[in-house]
Amino acid sequence: MYRRTVVYDEPADKEAFDSRYTHEHIPLVKAVPGLGSFRVSHPQGGTPYLVAELFWPSEDAFEASAATPEMAEARDHAESCGTTFTAYNGHVADV
Repeated sequence: MYRRTVVYDEPADKEAFDSRYTHEHIPLVKAVPGLGSFRVSHPQGGTPYLVAELFWPSEDAFEASAATPEMAEARDHAESCGTTFTAYNGHVADV
């Protein structure tokens, strides 16, 4: 399994961010071809504000998805949601 984790910093306007993320960004991400699953969470106790986890069955599947117009649209949209973020990619191993 391969995962992209996106860690969002606390936005200045949480209500606007949440609305835009929920109503606009999530549908864009869910439309990315080849995406296996998608989870979001609001960690308790401070930063980060939101963590999104996107899963693919393999790195090759991720690479194919990453090259699609749908992924480019979702990536561009994330940059306009009202806060900064950091993305990490990597293999997931059961231990």
